[in-house]
Amino acid sequence: MAEVVVQDGETVESALRRFKRKVQQEDIIKEIKRHSYYLKPGEKRRTKEALARKRNRKKRRGDVE
Repeated sequence: MAEVVVQDGETVESALRRFKRKVQQEDIIKEIKRHSYYLKPGEKRRTKEALARKRNRKKRRGDVE
């Protein structure tokens, strides 16, 4: 869990900026989005394979150039 202690003389904006950075580094938002809905195992596998195909296409396109 991300936690930021506001120090003496620190503005709320800078504390909020530190909090956002910490949340982003800990991938909390990504986990929340991943758990926000249920994917059947087959759907999860299909999306994973589709991402792999996309990565391979992109890699091959970069090698040709």
